[in-house]
Amino acid sequence: MKIIITSQGSRLDDQVDPRFGRAKQFILADTESGQFAAHDNAQNLNAPQGAGIQAAQAAARLGAEAVLTGHVGPKAFAALSAAGIKVGQDLDGLTVAEAVERYRAGQVPMAAGPNK
Repeated sequence: MKIIITSQGSRLDDQVDPRFGRAKQFILADTESGQFAAHDNAQNLNAPQGAGIQAAQAAARLGAEAVLTGHVGPKAFAALSAAGIKVGQDLDGLTVAEAVERYRAGQVPMAAGPNK
């Protein structure tokens, strides 16, 4: 399964970025193969508006089935849901690697709505 973790950097030991739409990086992780790839989110980092929706579109293009992050606003949550992408929230304070491990262990509940 491919998941995206919002990150403040491009490494697994970087912190989960609390902002979905304006995250510095997306880490695309394949939970089956264990492969990771960093994807820059600079186009949305400083966007005047629409960052969450554009980030959701990027997640869909990358083939993500779930997103792990800190906070997701209502428009971004709706866009992710429409693309069939599940959302795990309130993971800020963890490293990317810790968030992935929690997800693999079934310790990340999928959200029913936005938390921002």
